[in-house]
Amino acid sequence: MQQTRYTDRQIWHIAYPILISLIMEQLIGMTDTAFLGRVGEVELGASAIAGVFYMVIFMVAFGFSIGTQILIARRNGEENYQAIGQLFYHGIYFQVCLAAVMFLLSYFLSPMILERIISSPDVCRAAEDYLHWRVFGAFFSFSAVIFRAFFLGTVQTKTLTLNSIVMVLSNVVFNYILIFGNFGFPALGIAGAAIGSSLAEGVSLLFFIIYTRRRVDIRKYGLDRMPRFCADVLRRMLDVSFWTMIQNFFSLATWFLFFLYIEHLGERALAVTNIVRSASGILFMVMMAFASTCGSLTSNLIGRGHSDKVPGLIRQHIRLAYLFVLPLAVLFAIFPHLILGIYTDMPDLREAAVPSLWMMCATYLALVPANVYFQSVSGTGNTRTALVLELSSLTIYTAYITWTILFLRLDVALCWSADIVYGVFILLFCYLYIKYGKWVGRQI
Repeated sequence: MQQTRYTDRQIWHIAYPILISLIMEQLIGMTDTAFLGRVGEVELGASAIAGVFYMVIFMVAFGFSIGTQILIARRNGEENYQAIGQLFYHGIYFQVCLAAVMFLLSYFLSPMILERIISSPDVCRAAEDYLHWRVFGAFFSFSAVIFRAFFLGTVQTKTLTLNSIVMVLSNVVFNYILIFGNFGFPALGIAGAAIGSSLAEGVSLLFFIIYTRRRVDIRKYGLDRMPRFCADVLRRMLDVSFWTMIQNFFSLATWFLFFLYIEHLGERALAVTNIVRSASGILFMVMMAFASTCGSLTSNLIGRGHSDKVPGLIRQHIRLAYLFVLPLAVLFAIFPHLILGIYTDMPDLREAAVPSLWMMCATYLALVPANVYFQSVSGTGNTRTALVLELSSLTIYTAYITWTILFLRLDVALCWSADIVYGVFILLFCYLYIKYGKWVGRQI
């Protein structure tokens, strides 16, 4: 193996706080699914569609934060720490404005959109109830991801763990109170889940603000004063971030399309897909902990003039990711009813979801190396190329799900094979770029 500047232990020390934070964040969706799985199949299915709809909106903001993270990591690698503060605050300025725009668009347009794309009236009404309250969370989450970008880019990842624990605990408490109507509050059902998630995001942002002011060397990173808005700084940030914003939008939009197609197979198929999606989130977050670490360390290595170490770094992260993801996938496959029992107490629904769970586990053989390579491509700073590679893979993915779900109307379990198709193609494209692409020495 090509020598890298990071040992397995060093990578683990960076990755494990990210891993814990991502798993904690995943627990928010898990608690929503687990609680709503005890309310009814309609609510469970509606939360899947509405949740992914909101994620499409959120991922535009998250895409900007990825670009911000890449730039912060590069400045951190160059030891140009004062420039980080300027990037951070301009990220906040942009995200606050974006949150206001996205809120207004979603608040007024989403009911009309949902009525046209959801066939079941009951699912549509429940999805509207969820989104009506969920979009308020944009004012908190859009700014919170800039804090996340700062801590990832400066390799202070333990903070993310603390923040996630606080957010998850808040979400569990809010959900328990608002979904079922405890402690004198009315039982709000699916609307309660949306309100609880939005409030938890508010708590998360408050934690980041307090922690940063008290525990971070704000003078070192130029965070002690808010700079005047500079259009040139934002333009340079958008040169990198714009492409990740577009990439994230289309990535989640095709995922949303997958759920819409499944909805046409029936409410049971949609409920099964939501349960399996939630279970998949655990494996996905473990995988993304190492993929995100690889992307950040790639950017840091390039900033320090060690581009030649990047291919070895990628292989090292794939090996470490497999070491954690594959045993979990095997555990899920051996004890499916134990895993599915977390999300629903309906025996027939659990039984129906088992084949889909098995297929989902198999997809990670391709998804692990695919995501590590893709995050590394973004870490090189060439986000425009990353967008092209993603769109090429998503085009193939969309054609595949259209054929298998809408035309062939295959069993829902077989529909999950689409993730394997996507993983194989994005892995191939990213591997060829890292091997032959013009990314060494690229300035951002």
